[in-house]
Amino acid sequence: VQLQASGGGSVQAGGSLRLSCVASGMIFSINHMGWYRQAPGKQRDMVAGITSGGSTTYADSVKGRFTISLDNAKNTVYLQMNSLKPEDTAVYFCAATDTAWVGRSWGQGTQVTVSS
Repeated sequence: VQLQASGGGSVQAGGSLRLSCVASGMIFSINHMGWYRQAPGKQRDMVAGITSGGSTTYADSVKGRFTISLDNAKNTVYLQMNSLKPEDTAVYFCAATDTAWVGRSWGQGTQVTVSS
């Protein structure tokens, strides 16, 4: 599975961004997809996940602000990020995961910077 992420950028606090992740290759093998982020000096944490059936899960820190969605026709997973905060600043990665949300295939990161 190959994953190509895009959509990062710089916004002011309160702004919005939408990240996209296009999957190619052995996409039939994908059951779960997730978005993760890693801030400088911190570990990579899961932000949101979605199953092939459309069930979603979110980190507490982004609930109510971020929405993950899946477009099967386009083999694309989105992360809509609203009401962004400076603490959302990080490199965001998409991943195809196992059922325990452990990343198995990773896209390249996309930088999100939120200024106050």
